[in-house]
Amino acid sequence: MKPITPLKPALELAQSRRRFPNESPAYRDARNALLAEEIELRRHVERVAAQRRALPPGGDVPDDYRFDGEQGPVTLSQLFGPHDTLITYNWMFGPQRERPCPMCTCLLGAIDAEIPDITQRVSVAIVARSPVERLTAFKRERGWRYLPVVSSGGNTFNRDYGGEAPDKGEDSAGFNVFVRRGGRIIHTYGDEFTFEMADPGQDPRGPVEYMPLWNLLDLTPGGRGTDWYPKLSY
Repeated sequence: MKPITPLKPALELAQSRRRFPNESPAYRDARNALLAEEIELRRHVERVAAQRRALPPGGDVPDDYRFDGEQGPVTLSQLFGPHDTLITYNWMFGPQRERPCPMCTCLLGAIDAEIPDITQRVSVAIVARSPVERLTAFKRERGWRYLPVVSSGGNTFNRDYGGEAPDKGEDSAGFNVFVRRGGRIIHTYGDEFTFEMADPGQDPRGPVEYMPLWNLLDLTPGGRGTDWYPKLSY
């Protein structure tokens, strides 16, 4: 086993040589302290990612779900394509909705451009219960070029892997990860955060920030704010 190299203390690493015009000593001291926290945050993200990868195998998928795809019927096993790993996203665009969830739409718009890169390593499918014609029509409306969308209106995938209750008109968002091992398809990871897990005053969200929107706004003095959310149009 390769020996683990001890990490330098974050405060020791956080000695930036960069200086900006007219910055004060107080700014530099505070910025270096923040840089140390950013280093610790990066390290924590790495630890969480390693712990996620080290999870034991989850449950075998109970069904080779049949979806309606953009090119016709397709099964879960076929969604893997040439890869052994499949990432799915439950898109909140059930048949009870006139328009899809704005937050999901914001996230998917950012992911669309990354699909050619992501699919070099894994396969991706965006799943919603609306008819595939509605999904593809909205995809064209937004100018999405790469996101593969499939309808789960004829199966129980969203209920099984999203906790949805279609009979109550509910849908929920979330990522799931599956791997293919021989003739088995195994679930390895799924979002489990709920609104009740948010800390006081915090906008409910999952353990990792997937949305570039929030990451960029968090760089600013005003942050993401408490009275604004993405919209489908402006």
